[in-house]
Amino acid sequence: MNPAMRKLKTSRRQFGQGMTEYIVIVALIAVAAIAVYQLFGATVRNQTAAIAMEVSGKNGSEAITKAGAAATKAESAAKDATKNSLSSYGDQATTGKQD
Repeated sequence: MNPAMRKLKTSRRQFGQGMTEYIVIVALIAVAAIAVYQLFGATVRNQTAAIAMEVSGKNGSEAITKAGAAATKAESAAKDATKNSLSSYGDQATTGKQD
């Protein structure tokens, strides 16, 4: 096999390896983002609603209160790691269900 063909074959393998590593990193970041959103999703939604209401000239205090309550639930769910599993972690943070 001539040296140019050998070099081309090697670079294709390295490109495939780099692409695979990139996909794995992106997948890990996506899983982490989903976990964070499950924990803090209700808080973020309520805060966004409060900001939108205040910008439109309405009173957003109810949404701010809900955001505070959701943040408290998320904090208690994060502290009680012994009862959490992947299937129930988001439910505890958003709805306050405890086992």
